[in-house]
Amino acid sequence: MIAFFALLSVAFLGYAGYLIKQERGTFLGKEKLPILGAPGHTVQGFSFTDQEGKTKTKADVQGKIYVAEYFFTTCTGICPKMNANMEKVYARYKNSPDFLILSHTVDPEHDSVPVLKAYAEKHGADAKNWWFLTGEKKELYRLARQGYLVDDGTYTGDEDFVHTQWFALVDKAGQIRGLYEGTKLQDVNKLMNDIDRLMEE
Repeated sequence: MIAFFALLSVAFLGYAGYLIKQERGTFLGKEKLPILGAPGHTVQGFSFTDQEGKTKTKADVQGKIYVAEYFFTTCTGICPKMNANMEKVYARYKNSPDFLILSHTVDPEHDSVPVLKAYAEKHGADAKNWWFLTGEKKELYRLARQGYLVDDGTYTGDEDFVHTQWFALVDKAGQIRGLYEGTKLQDVNKLMNDIDRLMEE
């Protein structure tokens, strides 16, 4: 009888630990990162061109953790600081096979593939895991607003312009797990801490 209750207690504690892990992230109760957006929200499909002229789609990020940002190569305001900080993220995770950075231009008319390639080289980015992407402006903006949640505007036509400092952290299932101000080192440090946590989930 004692052995039975001891076994029952172990089973109960094991099941309780499993539930805690599912809900909070670890048996010790460490919370998982939140999932942002409406219930069930994930980044929708896309098709863009990287700095090597290769097509990149949602299929290419399946099963990867990645950070998404928006910038333009002629920006002299927030973009240089954002990408200097993104270099720190890249340096830390560039050898991680399940991690990517997606930098989307908001000025596809100017930021052609050769322009993006030169910009990528300036930042020491390898196209295998840091993609500088261009495509149709409307689709780039749609993804910023409806997918990555880094801008709360709506597309208003050719004169529309997205200018956002936010980095979005996306998990392997395409869910948004955090937004971070790319101009602030404190936020970028938190981003890297959260990437580490996400890699442990």
